Amino acid sequence: MKRKLGALEKVDADLPNLQHKIRNDSSSYQDDFLNQYSQYSSLYELFLSSPTTTDDAGLVRLRDLIDFVSHVADCYPAITTGFASDLTRLLELHHATLEAELRDKIVTSLVLLRRKEVIDSTNLLNTLWPLLISTPSKSLRALLFQKILSDLRNSNSKSTNHKLNKNVQTTCYNIIASDPSSPKGLWAVKLTRELWRRQVWSDAKAVSIMEIAALSQDAKVVAGGVRFFLGGDQEREEAADEDSDEEGGIDMRQLKHQAGINKKSAKRDKDLRAAAAKGFAEKLFAQHLQPSQPKVRLNLEQKLLVLNLVSRLVGLHKLTLIPLYSYFIKFLTPRQPSVTGFLASLAQATHSLVPPDVLDPLVQKIANEFVSEAAASEVASAGLNGIREVCVRQPLAMNETLLQDLVQYRKSKDKGVQMAARGLLSLYREVGAEMLRKRDRGRDAALKLRSKDGDGGLERRFGQVEEGGIEGLDLLEKWKEEQGLDEAEDEAKGCENWDAESDDSESSGGWVNVESDGEEIDVSDSEDEKEKEAKLAEKRKVAEAEAVKEAIVTETAATPTDADTASRATASLEPEAALKREEQRISTLATTRILTPADLAKLAELRQNAAITASLPSAKRRKLAQQASAAAQARHADNAVTASDIAGLAKFSHKTTREEKVAMARGERPDENGRFGAAGNDHRSTTARRKEKKASEGKSTTNKEKARKKNFLMTLGKAKRKGKMSLVDRGKVLKAHVDRGKRGGRRGNIG
Repeated sequence: MKRKLGALEKVDADLPNLQHKIRNDSSSYQDDFLNQYSQYSSLYELFLSSPTTTDDAGLVRLRDLIDFVSHVADCYPAITTGFASDLTRLLELHHATLEAELRDKIVTSLVLLRRKEVIDSTNLLNTLWPLLISTPSKSLRALLFQKILSDLRNSNSKSTNHKLNKNVQTTCYNIIASDPSSPKGLWAVKLTRELWRRQVWSDAKAVSIMEIAALSQDAKVVAGGVRFFLGGDQEREEAADEDSDEEGGIDMRQLKHQAGINKKSAKRDKDLRAAAAKGFAEKLFAQHLQPSQPKVRLNLEQKLLVLNLVSRLVGLHKLTLIPLYSYFIKFLTPRQPSVTGFLASLAQATHSLVPPDVLDPLVQKIANEFVSEAAASEVASAGLNGIREVCVRQPLAMNETLLQDLVQYRKSKDKGVQMAARGLLSLYREVGAEMLRKRDRGRDAALKLRSKDGDGGLERRFGQVEEGGIEGLDLLEKWKEEQGLDEAEDEAKGCENWDAESDDSESSGGWVNVESDGEEIDVSDSEDEKEKEAKLAEKRKVAEAEAVKEAIVTETAATPTDADTASRATASLEPEAALKREEQRISTLATTRILTPADLAKLAELRQNAAITASLPSAKRRKLAQQASAAAQARHADNAVTASDIAGLAKFSHKTTREEKVAMARGERPDENGRFGAAGNDHRSTTARRKEKKASEGKSTTNKEKARKKNFLMTLGKAKRKGKMSLVDRGKVLKAHVDRGKRGGRRGNIG
């Protein structure tokens, strides 16, 4: 028989109901709340006096009362003034011995009080942060980190809370700076990296926290700081893409507005970044890589991370760090673990301002260690690919004898080695054809060399800077000629719509004073000037026409007996004349006209069309060659080089096993470690891919495919009947089949 509960016990057993009533009418249930709050105070004092002797029932009751009071504390602010401080004291004194559920309830109750604005974020973070870096409980650390992160995100959701951000950033910075060898700084790194990824922190203070973390004396803290600089922006872009997908759109006006802010200080910011990057790279190298016994012992993976960051900074900002290149010497052997990572870092650290004398021993070492007849095909292809990546950024690192030797590996029987050697050959056909043998130069490179009268037109010198130009300017000139636009009319038409078409252009907020070298520039829009320009343009056209006419007369004046000599002379003069005409035409357009916004928009459109047209050649071989050439020309020193880029051609040297062939036939792709298991469609038949597409779209298969999967016993009766069918019945069936086909199936499509 159940015991009857008293009124007070019913209230105690139904705290959620009382909580609901208090939320609706707090004044009417104040006495009930005072009763529950007095019970909480008694249990709290009892627990503080003897925390280890409190029974389970008392802990459960205390936990329920803490949850109840935290939910309704904002209804009675005068009564619960000391509730938050009680929870803070309880957590600080006994967080190591508290029951896990009671401890978690206290943390969530403090966060709830912060959301109800009973306490502010500063008090909450001052309570939770010391516990995060001192508690030994893994589950409590995860809970505290999640609550701190969510509170910072909520505090910056509507507007940036600069005061709170500055306090937390100062705390994170001081944790690492006060004790560089302590692992406590790892939580500062994790918090900063996550808030940067979520775009909550985006100022220089966050970067300075990660900079001092990368220069600390704890291996995990160093690795976290270095990973931030190597992949922080990419993680941020991915998080922004996820957020934009959830929001359902992108505000293009806001993006354009942000892109136009502070354009005047772009050069100054670039100079400051280069100076900061130089100091940072030198400190990283001097502290973690250069000393024989560094203050922090990094494993091989962590060393590669630091080396990757240093080489990335050196290559991106074109810094001069000569000791870095001698550091690579001892690691450039095929027996070195993760040697492709060292090759990739060496390629990243190379740029056009590195002295060739510094890179020559490294290239020789790679060639001697990796590229030989006795080396494995994977090793040789990785070595050739590494040499090519270095020479893309500094072609002068290669000497003529070594280049001619390495190019001969294009005749190797191994496909990976063959492709790597051909890549090196195609590179030097573009940047240093005079270093190749005549039979290896190719037709285009030979014509370019001959057009410069043997002066070595492709020869480069150390420190030489190529002349700049506007890409695709010839396309714009050709389009204007096809449209039949006169220069004066076109310029006048462009100036009319200048203001309307340049709304999104750069605005510096005032006049810009342009001074010449002691000369005055007179700009006039008078009719006389336009007439003069038109006459000059007409004279240039007449002169070009006469030059073309004279060239035609000279070519046709060759006698039949001198046909061979004339053809050779014409072949030798054609490239030179074409190049001179092209340079003269482009320079004329660039120096005699001011390109309007309409011209620039049309230039971008013509570039895009030319790129699409260039990617559609007639022959497959020419298409692959053009794509490889375009990819080589598109390479820039800013592009990162990974270990997979160095060892990429080694897959052509690997012979697939039977298991791998079966996996590829099933549509599985290899992962990073070469194991199969990831789904893919590369090696399956068209029928299999079409079948998977139908299944993913929820479509059914055909009756023919269903019949193939039907159980054999279900088709046995039909097969027996067809075998016993008479000739007359077979004819009826065939006739009915023909009639159904004529009327469009069983249902029919004609009346």
